[in-house]
Amino acid sequence: MKLSQFKYNLPKELIAEKPIPSRDGSRMMVINRKEQSIQHKMFTDILEYFDENDLFIFNDTKVFPARLYGTKEKTNARIAVFLLREINSDTRLWDILVDPARKIRIGNKLYFGDNDELVAEVIDNTTSRGRTLRFLFDGTHDEFHKVLHKLGNTPIPDDLLKIRDIIPEDKERYQTIYAKNEGAVVAPTAGFHFSKQLLKRLEIKGCEFAYVTLHSGLGNFRPIEVEDLTKHKMDSEEMHVNQENANIINSAIERKSKVCCVGTTTMKALESSTTISNRIVPFSGWSNKFIFPPYDFGVSSSFVTNFHPPMSSMLMIAAAFGGYELIMEAYKQAISEKYKFLTYGDAMLII
Repeated sequence: MKLSQFKYNLPKELIAEKPIPSRDGSRMMVINRKEQSIQHKMFTDILEYFDENDLFIFNDTKVFPARLYGTKEKTNARIAVFLLREINSDTRLWDILVDPARKIRIGNKLYFGDNDELVAEVIDNTTSRGRTLRFLFDGTHDEFHKVLHKLGNTPIPDDLLKIRDIIPEDKERYQTIYAKNEGAVVAPTAGFHFSKQLLKRLEIKGCEFAYVTLHSGLGNFRPIEVEDLTKHKMDSEEMHVNQENANIINSAIERKSKVCCVGTTTMKALESSTTISNRIVPFSGWSNKFIFPPYDFGVSSSFVTNFHPPMSSMLMIAAAFGGYELIMEAYKQAISEKYKFLTYGDAMLII
C-alpha cells in the first residue's frame, strides 16, 4: 500500500481540544468486519460485545512529564526541551528534542526552574532526533526524578498545543487509570475511555484483563516520508511482556475466548511477541514494529482504538485490522457524523 492512500481531510473543528467530563462518556463507532457494517454507539455499550472469560489487553505504560521549559546561558533565550529517553541513569544522559534547535550548540548550558534547580549541558547535537543532554545534578537518581516531575509538564501532542495551552486536567486525563510503569512520552489514548466504574462492570461480567508495557514515543507522530510503506522505518520503543501476562493471554487463545486489544501501542507489543503458532512469549527489549495493510494478526479478535491523523502509522494499524476499504469508509462517516478525533477524541471498536 501507498502512503497517499491514507490521506483524508480532517476538519480542525473535529479535533477534540480537551477531555470530556467522564472518561467513558465518549461516542463509539462499532465496525463489524464480518457484516461489513458500521454502527454508532456510546463507549459504555462496549459491555454488550463481551462476555465471561473474554480478555482485554491493555498497555500499562505511564507517561512522565517530559516537556521542560528553560533558558539558555548568557542570552536567557527561552528554550523548550522534550525528554525522549534516558540513555544512562548514572550520568544523567538524555536524548531530547529542543526548540528552537538552531540556537543550541555543543557546550551550551540550559537552566530550568525559577531558581535554576536543574542545569544541563549539551554534549551532542548529531543525533538523528535532536540533541543529547547531561543533567548536572548531585543527588540520587530518585531525587533527580522528583525534580524532573516538579519542573516537567504533561507532554500533550503538538497538534493540541497548536490549539491551546496545557490545562490542569491534562495531568490526570493524559494518563490511563491503570498506568503503572513510567517511561512513555506519548499516552496510549485508546485506554483513556476506560473508567474505574466501567472496568468494574466488565470484571463483574466475568471479563479478564492482561497487561503489556510499551513505552510509546514520538515516533508515532513522526511523519512518514516515503510513498512506498515498505521503506519506512519506525522508531524503536521499549517494551516488556512478562510470563504471568503471557500465560493469561495464551489461556484465552486456547479456550477460544474473544481477545480485545486496547490501543495501537498494545497491538504493536502483542505482534512483537507473537510466535508462528500465535502464542505470546515473554519479551523484554525494543520493538520497531510497523504494521500496515495487508497484515495477518496473530492474537486479537477485536480492537479498541481512537480516530487518528491522516497518513499516520496508527491509522494504518486500524486499516490493517479492520480492512482498508471499511476503515476509510468509517472515517468518512465519522467526519459526516461529527465524531471527535485524535488524543481526547471518540473511540472505535472493531469486531
